[in-house]
Amino acid sequence: MAQRDINDPRRHVQVLPERVGAVAGTEFPGHYPGEDHSWNLDKFKKNLITSVQRLTPSTIEFDLVGVDASIANALRRVLIAEVPTVAIEDVYVYNNTSIMQDEVLAHRIGLVPLKIDPRVVDWKPSTYSAPVDTDTYIFNLRVQCDRRPGVAAGETDPKKLYYDSNVYSGMLTWDASVGDQAARHRRDPPRPVMDDILLLKLRPGQVVDVQCYARKGVGADHAKFSPVATASYRLLPHITLRAPIPAEHQAKFQRCFPEGVIAIEPDAAGAPQAVVKNPRKDTVSREVLRHPEFQDLVQLSRIRDHFIYNVESVGQYPPEELVPEAIKILLAKITAVETGLEKLAESGAIPK
Repeated sequence: MAQRDINDPRRHVQVLPERVGAVAGTEFPGHYPGEDHSWNLDKFKKNLITSVQRLTPSTIEFDLVGVDASIANALRRVLIAEVPTVAIEDVYVYNNTSIMQDEVLAHRIGLVPLKIDPRVVDWKPSTYSAPVDTDTYIFNLRVQCDRRPGVAAGETDPKKLYYDSNVYSGMLTWDASVGDQAARHRRDPPRPVMDDILLLKLRPGQVVDVQCYARKGVGADHAKFSPVATASYRLLPHITLRAPIPAEHQAKFQRCFPEGVIAIEPDAAGAPQAVVKNPRKDTVSREVLRHPEFQDLVQLSRIRDHFIYNVESVGQYPPEELVPEAIKILLAKITAVETGLEKLAESGAIPK
């Protein structure tokens, strides 16, 4: 079975001057007489496409084609709210003579992402259970600001006037004496993902002395546990040229789209023609539809089942591992539903 044609109008969400059209899909049983649109696993496998378009140390852009929007959105929501990470949950303030209130300081420290693989950390049995080395990591922050000796008169730069006037996330130190954590993490010790996050500022004589307890959690409980800075998707833009663009309007037509979307290239006869070069770069601003000379020459749409994902990792996971982790959680949810349905059927609450 061949892949579905991108020009199939059934796959298009219409982008009209004042609204969008054909938002809902129509390929379901009974809608088209004589056509079987019941769900079929083999057909689904044939149409399913995943393709990584761009991968950096912190971000991944990939295409997911052939799934319903509900599945695409479920994957996005799991990435944001249900893939677990480790973050600081409890902060014990022993001394804080800075101008920042204890609760504000604790909140800022809790938002610092930690480079700890959550897959090797146990879940804490309950909120009030005693911490153990398999579910809790301890970090200390002890900083005191002092004046630098011998500074030139009239100097105003705090970095030249004082020691430790800025307290950064890199000053959080992991307590490796807890249990056998030192042996488990000898190759990759727990630490903040970034060392240069500014937590607060001090002046001579001010001290901060806190102890922090980190545990495993999910973004549904608090945003500090979310493993992604952004996780979004958009539908693939589709631009259809109904007729050739007149030569005198080609440059204007090209300017109606972001750079790289439309190119002007010679045709077989050598005459310049406007062609769609890279529709992925289009933002579907509909600027081209504002001009009457183009309204009958171009049609804008999006491909309903072609999702372009952009995921930026906070740092706990490499970006290429985030999506597989989210899929594992989705599969676990499906298994839980299947198990529940089987139990209901066995009890007679629902028909088998």
